[in-house]
Amino acid sequence: MSVQEVVFGFGAHSGIDDGPELLRMVQQADRDGLDHFSLSDHPYIGERLDAYATIGFLLGRTQRIAGFANVTNLPTRPAPLLARTVTSLSALSGGRVVLGMGAGGLWDRISDMGVDRLSPGAAVDAFEEAIVLIKRLSGGGPPVTFQGLHYQVHEIEPSPVAAPPVWTGSVGRKSLAATGRVADGWIPGHAADWLSERYRTSRPVIDEAAAAAGRDPREIRTVFNFPGRITDRPLPATRDTDGRWIGGSVDQWVEELTDAVLEHGASGFTLFSADHGTQSSASLGRWAGEIAPAVREATAKENG
Repeated sequence: MSVQEVVFGFGAHSGIDDGPELLRMVQQADRDGLDHFSLSDHPYIGERLDAYATIGFLLGRTQRIAGFANVTNLPTRPAPLLARTVTSLSALSGGRVVLGMGAGGLWDRISDMGVDRLSPGAAVDAFEEAIVLIKRLSGGGPPVTFQGLHYQVHEIEPSPVAAPPVWTGSVGRKSLAATGRVADGWIPGHAADWLSERYRTSRPVIDEAAAAAGRDPREIRTVFNFPGRITDRPLPATRDTDGRWIGGSVDQWVEELTDAVLEHGASGFTLFSADHGTQSSASLGRWAGEIAPAVREATAKENG
């Protein structure tokens, strides 16, 4: 089975007081060869750094690693302006940006920001429109006129810079189908992994919608948010009684992730700590220096 190049990253908190430590960890990950870092986007929380301002700052202090919001709070970031943001970041960083996209989840807080509340169905319609519009406002070409239900632009010049890859946090069936039609990757919600019921029932929806739209479903990545502990010694069980991954030794991680790629189609992993927070510097070093290279080597052999 041919597999995509596997990407490895880590997720981090972005509190106001976390800035210096966050910069240090992202720079460490950059030196150690990780592919991406991700920040959450909750603009209604005053103690958080703004996701996109922070991503821009961190990209300016690194050389190779890509950054993305996991996932962008779309209702508070109108698509035409978001297109300008991500293409500008891409131009300034040499393409080191991924556009993580969500339809919006915490609508009580989102509406507190002065944004009109949308029904779940309307929010997904706006989400799909936004992805289409952002791609049309990227990569050059003639001025764009777009008349959607939620977004309208008239004769707007697209950026000459290509749109970054779009990875979504789709959960519901309608949103999953939109991912299949217009996105480039999928991040399963609630840190669900390849052995979960959520993955088994959700990924086929993406694949069917992609095929119906004339796309190759294999081109749509599955990138897992994956919390767990990296231990010095093997654990007697790497999953809990509910089947969720707990963690284990480096060898246990390598075996699990290699199987995820070769047998279940995984093409990326974003590491979080067991409590879904930022990993320690030591664990991040083992993730980048021991686990990721071993999985890359094992899966590259399969590609031959």
